[in-house]
Amino acid sequence: MNIPTQEISVKNTSVKLFIRREDLIHPFVSGNKFRKLKYNLIQAKKENQTTLLTFGGAFSNHIVATAYAGREQGFETVGIIRGEELASKINENPTLKFAQDCGMKFVFVSREIYKLKSSQEYLSELKQNFGPFYLIPEGGTNEWAIKGCEEILVEEDKKYDFICCATGTGGTISGIINSSFSHQKILGFLSLKGDFLKEDIRKFAINTNWDLISNYNFGGYGKVSNELIQFINEFYIKNAIPLDPIYTGKMVFGVLDLIKEGFFPENSKILLIHTGGIQGIQGMNIQLKNKNLQTIQIND
Repeated sequence: MNIPTQEISVKNTSVKLFIRREDLIHPFVSGNKFRKLKYNLIQAKKENQTTLLTFGGAFSNHIVATAYAGREQGFETVGIIRGEELASKINENPTLKFAQDCGMKFVFVSREIYKLKSSQEYLSELKQNFGPFYLIPEGGTNEWAIKGCEEILVEEDKKYDFICCATGTGGTISGIINSSFSHQKILGFLSLKGDFLKEDIRKFAINTNWDLISNYNFGGYGKVSNELIQFINEFYIKNAIPLDPIYTGKMVFGVLDLIKEGFFPENSKILLIHTGGIQGIQGMNIQLKNKNLQTIQIND
């Protein structure tokens, strides 16, 4: 798989910046979602499962990817969706509408029930309702997802000193850490508040050459600001690369800010991993318009 890598021009620095366009892997199963689902789908077939069940929120990239990939691979799909109020708003939500058009069945649950997503008792209840299924965790992170994400880096990437990626559930960065080279530093830019992901990453990561950056979450998961939206729009105009506002947009903003602050040593070569998520822009723009805020400018 030949994934393009583009150089990003950065003024007044000796640092060299590049971005791996994982978002171009597939129009609907893009970036890290493709990587995470690859071996999970293989395993589901080995187990002779016919239904995939997973969890996600209103604009989840993972829900879209699972619904589409499931249909293409011949699986029934079930999505447990956080937020009972969304049940009557499917047609107003581009993410859920697309997943439904791919054949995904939804169960809309309260936020309290959603917290039980790892509970064996709750999973047993779901099996009683839907029969046997192959469980894919929220965000897709499990051992098979890590294996897929280990394929993001290739031998030629040893020329980079730093590898940076957005971090949500910790699966993508864990795979990158495992396939990284000993001289490299892996930086995960948190898209949500809190440093609790370190323990989850340690369960999967076999190397210690990594750290998490928490200064660029813009208030937490799903939170954006006019500053971030303006940055994403300017970056798109300048580089013709779309960035999503939940993950990659925050990461790229953070890296460029750290370059400006002199965080990276002179002549460093930095590789950014674009993990996709572009489908979520349409839903985000609906929310921004409802708040009379600036929207993300991107060609559909």
